Amino acid sequence: QVQLVESGGGLVQPGGSLRLSCVASGFDIDPYTIGWFRQAPGKEREEISCIAGGNGDIYYRDSVKDRFTISRDNAKNTVYLQMNYLKPEDTAVYYCAVDADTTPHPMGVMCWRPLFDYWGQGIQVTVSS
Repeated sequence: QVQLVESGGGLVQPGGSLRLSCVASGFDIDPYTIGWFRQAPGKEREEISCIAGGNGDIYYRDSVKDRFTISRDNAKNTVYLQMNYLKPEDTAVYYCAVDADTTPHPMGVMCWRPLFDYWGQGIQVTVSS
């Protein structure tokens, strides 16, 4: 059974850091694209960053470039999202997800939300003083 479990969220002051973890079970993450998404109250779920299996291509949305870093540890079946210089507008529920199709996608679409088949339950990140 495919399962994704996020951890590492919480309350942090503006300018602070958090590292989210996404532990996968029921499958090996090696060949699959794993993504991080977020949803703020009253807004649609949006992609943040994705990391491909195989070639390891990485996508970031513009608003998190140079602040967030995605990485994967295939031996631990885990994907991380290091978030630095957090801003109040980063406040949201954060989700990890897996694209169950191993077909490589172009960089421009690899993080397209409809491609992702299995989702974690989400974890709250609140950035506030």
